[in-house]
Amino acid sequence: MTTQIEPHDGIAEIAHCIQRINNILIDFNQDAWLYISNELFTLKLKDGEVGSSTMPHKVNPIDFENSEGNLGLSNAMMEFFANKLTKSRLQRDLSDSTVLRNLGVGFGYSYVGFLSTLKGLSKLQPNKIKAKEELENNWQILAEALQIIMKLEGLDNAYEIVKAKTRGLSLTQKSYTALVETLEVSDQAKAKLKALTPLNYIGIAEKLAKS
Repeated sequence: MTTQIEPHDGIAEIAHCIQRINNILIDFNQDAWLYISNELFTLKLKDGEVGSSTMPHKVNPIDFENSEGNLGLSNAMMEFFANKLTKSRLQRDLSDSTVLRNLGVGFGYSYVGFLSTLKGLSKLQPNKIKAKEELENNWQILAEALQIIMKLEGLDNAYEIVKAKTRGLSLTQKSYTALVETLEVSDQAKAKLKALTPLNYIGIAEKLAKS
């Protein structure tokens, strides 16, 4: 009612929504890349695929990398659309016309990014041996369980106690068991804590994953 042109605020809103979706996937792609780099996930081999121009043994997470690049291009365009299209000099500025012709390009980059992520996921498989090895070498993750049990036993300063005993340390099964013995909790609680391992301390994660 107050302008002589379509203000394009709807396009700006959609562009910002696409940016948020892109950013979620960019974050996912980067995490997947790091999990693969740390060998917690491996990639299925594909005949004829080039892993590296100089290192033929490599299997690179190229789909996640391609997705990240395309989503970044989409973000740059979406940010420009939202900033540019909502401005018009005295409602007589036609510079939006050439920009509007490129809306599909921004959406196209995003779509290609989505497809690349899905393609990468289809090649992904967990490295159970490496994951198990990492868990077995990091008993300090059970510090969370220690403070929870201590709080249930009525120790309000449980977090501070566990922090003082574990911060910056790498625990083994032996040192973890020794630590449990020093806690001022009941024998029943100690037995419960000693039964825990990094492999079985998952709470209701399995139930949540399947729900």
